Amino acid sequence: MDSYAAVVAEMVPDEGERLDAELAVTDDTLVKAFALGPGGEIPPHEHPDSTNVLHVAEGNVTVAVDGDETQVVAPGTVVVDRGAVHGARNEGANRAVLTATFAPAP
Repeated sequence: MDSYAAVVAEMVPDEGERLDAELAVTDDTLVKAFALGPGGEIPPHEHPDSTNVLHVAEGNVTVAVDGDETQVVAPGTVVVDRGAVHGARNEGANRAVLTATFAPAP
């Protein structure tokens, strides 16, 4: 069943804060939701064995992939290849929400 709306409704990050929650977990896929308060970020990191699909569902998020940055406005999607260093930050004044789908699950 759909857990997105209920989970995200409870995610109210403060300025500079990042909240996350698992939406779906299977043997081969992980889907997480992230809520970023103004100034909140997901620091640069990598998943050597997983493709990561980021979907901005609310707000504007600056996504960096291997040093290249792009502004993604909801609804928007970015595919991050396995092993690419990536991160995201909310430079807006309101909450931003994105999901990350990892395949296969890390």
